[in-house]
Amino acid sequence: MSSTAGSAPSVAVRNVAKEFRLDDGQRLVALDGMSLEIAAGSFVALIGPSGCGKSTVLRMIASLDTPTSGSVTVNGKPPTALAAAHRLGVAFQDHALLPWLDVRRNIGLPYRVAGLPVDEDRVAQLIALVGLTGLERARPKQLSGGMRQRVAIARSLVLRPEVLLLDEPFGALDAVTRRHMNHELQRIWTEEKLTTLLVTHSVDEALFLADRVLVMSGRPGQIIQSLDVPFERPRTVETTRTELFHRLQDELTAALDSRTEP
Repeated sequence: MSSTAGSAPSVAVRNVAKEFRLDDGQRLVALDGMSLEIAAGSFVALIGPSGCGKSTVLRMIASLDTPTSGSVTVNGKPPTALAAAHRLGVAFQDHALLPWLDVRRNIGLPYRVAGLPVDEDRVAQLIALVGLTGLERARPKQLSGGMRQRVAIARSLVLRPEVLLLDEPFGALDAVTRRHMNHELQRIWTEEKLTTLLVTHSVDEALFLADRVLVMSGRPGQIIQSLDVPFERPRTVETTRTELFHRLQDELTAALDSRTEP
């Protein structure tokens, strides 16, 4: 679970616990003893059973939630410091595009939120990067689900964040579109080379995209396994058909099944 030898991790979650108070007054322990590190420039996927706290971990790194105990730092600072400086990029399963804005303006929105002039060259670069050239004036309702997620990813990158956080960004897409978007995300990440954390339910997706896959236990969540992914980039459809890919897929699935709450 360590970062590259001799270097400080870009993201560090150390011995974090997270408790929620339910409406009936009961205490829900979502995370306990949760620790992980992400090396600068690496792509880490976090998988685990439903309700284990994967998204809670991501939300704490994104400064959208705080730990009950323990610490979370991004590049040695509290996440709130990087969020205030607009240095964290986040994309969720719900693309959250503004329906009255076109592609170009949705991608440029973070500039306006930050009180900065829109860098139209950067917006145009990202439109090209995510393969939407020619659709600059299209509104979300005129785009497919995959296209809308491309816009959301471009928007998360527009301010050149130090860390990219992806919470099930393709979870609502059909299987064929999801596989296509996995290839697209790999291509985009290869060009941007950002420190990235992907939360996903898909073992295939984690193995295809990540440098390292972390497996969480059932609630209260903590890391129970770390797997360094051995495949060279770029990864292709052929990668997913190899005996090694299927063996690692079975190994990770077994780890999930063994630690899922009954």
